[in-house]
Amino acid sequence: MTENLPFISVIMPVRDEAGSIHETLASLASQDYPKERTEIIIADGMSADGTRAVIDNFALSHPQVNLQVINNPNRIVPSGLNRAIRAAHGDIILRVDGHTTLPKDYLRACTETLVNTRVENVGGRMLAVGRTPFGEAAAAAASSPFGVGGAYFHYGSQPKWVDTVYLGAWPKEVFRAYGLFDEEMVRDQDDEFNYRLRSLGGRIWFNPKIFATYSPRDSFPKLFKQYFQYGFWKVRVLQKHPKQMSLRQFAPPVFVLSLVCAILLALTASWGWYMLVSLAGAYFLASLAASIVAGKGKKPAVAMLLPLAFAAIHLGYGLGFLVGLVRFAGRWKDKTGRVPEWPA
Repeated sequence: MTENLPFISVIMPVRDEAGSIHETLASLASQDYPKERTEIIIADGMSADGTRAVIDNFALSHPQVNLQVINNPNRIVPSGLNRAIRAAHGDIILRVDGHTTLPKDYLRACTETLVNTRVENVGGRMLAVGRTPFGEAAAAAASSPFGVGGAYFHYGSQPKWVDTVYLGAWPKEVFRAYGLFDEEMVRDQDDEFNYRLRSLGGRIWFNPKIFATYSPRDSFPKLFKQYFQYGFWKVRVLQKHPKQMSLRQFAPPVFVLSLVCAILLALTASWGWYMLVSLAGAYFLASLAASIVAGKGKKPAVAMLLPLAFAAIHLGYGLGFLVGLVRFAGRWKDKTGRVPEWPA
């Protein structure tokens, strides 16, 4: 009987997603979970590209979908998540982003996994699928251990306990027990929240049968900017939760710092060129080897763009981290953040 199924609140923090949000909403409308046991709450960060009109048109053409839009005047993801959580009526809170699409059993798989495991957060794989040649290269890079390190949700195939998952599904009471998302964290708010949850005794379960398709950035500048922000805000995660960081996450900033030092030496000493060429050459060879592996079976144009995608990820994240170290230099003792109470 459907009335015995948990009521699900799907929360969506979005901003300027006019090009992709219709596809996301269509995948939610096609879920095999009962519509009467589901609500969709979109926290719109004051979009200026027609996103709101796309949502309104979708709602008119799909009256069977329980959908509401709330304003997110702060315009950032964590405040959108928190506003949507406060407005939610569900037993389960399930996050979906505006540039993802879901298989029809996504809500059911998340709900059954939560009910069966009785843990605090569950999720699965992020399947990156590009829409342009560079987007396809970015997707392949994001699915490669060389590109993103050891985050299990990029490539995992076995159920296991993990540090984090893609998106996430939580019993609503988790947010009463562990707090809401840190609204200081423009990026990396999921890393901060999941570490806080685990440090207080919560558990996160990865189920490979749960997956969502994600569309990565489709140009070098956009991908670079995205990972620059990840690296920049990772510094605040490090300052608040030093044990959250793993050695692999320090590799890009160490590489970028070494590259900057080698460039400065090359400008002041002739032998510095040997260091610069050696460092850049070693990275190029490693990137080329990873591109051959990640590009297997890809179109030639995509395979040729893979080194650029890897460079956007590593240089963006590394430079962002170094800039963050300077920007937040005086905040190593500040571990508070901005985690609002709920209910307010």
